[in-house]
Amino acid sequence: MSIRWSLVIPVKTLVAAKTRLAAATGPHRTRLAVAVACDTVTAALACPPVARVIVVTADPAAAGPLGALGADVVTDPDRGLNTALRTGAAHAVRLAPGDAVGALQADLPALRPAELATALTAASEFDQSFVPDALDIGTTFYGVRPGLPFEPRFGGESRIKHLGGGAKELRLDGIDSLRRDVDTPDDLRAAVALGLGRHTAAVVAELWPAGPPTR
Repeated sequence: MSIRWSLVIPVKTLVAAKTRLAAATGPHRTRLAVAVACDTVTAALACPPVARVIVVTADPAAAGPLGALGADVVTDPDRGLNTALRTGAAHAVRLAPGDAVGALQADLPALRPAELATALTAASEFDQSFVPDALDIGTTFYGVRPGLPFEPRFGGESRIKHLGGGAKELRLDGIDSLRRDVDTPDDLRAAVALGLGRHTAAVVAELWPAGPPTR
């Protein structure tokens, strides 16, 4: 029997989101952040192994659109990213104690459901595992099998932190969209090359008809 997953997606208060894109986006930064989160949630909900998506946020401007997509929205206690993830994970375990729990970054605008499914299938084989970001510095996904301690170590050089915590690094072919988080204009251009989800694509087409800036 295949393992089902609850995925927890943390969404920052939008005034603090995507600060490294501020110069490029100007007053539209929060619009872009919401669009990116919407595409991440949409892809996750369309992934067959995913039973539910739990968004943890303190921002009503994000909670409304993401809840409308079908995510279960939980209030962020505002004590840091890993605390937010543990809050969402505890909610997930109350809802479905027999499902695996994963943390997924909210800034994956090119995410493909099939690529996420590939990673979740691999993650099901290990007690705890993670997917590194495209730069091999951070982490885009961390997950644990049902009933096991959920111990995310996001922030800074989280790849090393997750390795140090004993999580299995998932080095898989064909999951580029899962590894491509977006923090800078260059990241956004790379995501455009992979193919954006419809929410982000609409904002990008409006702001930059010729493509995102390079800096």
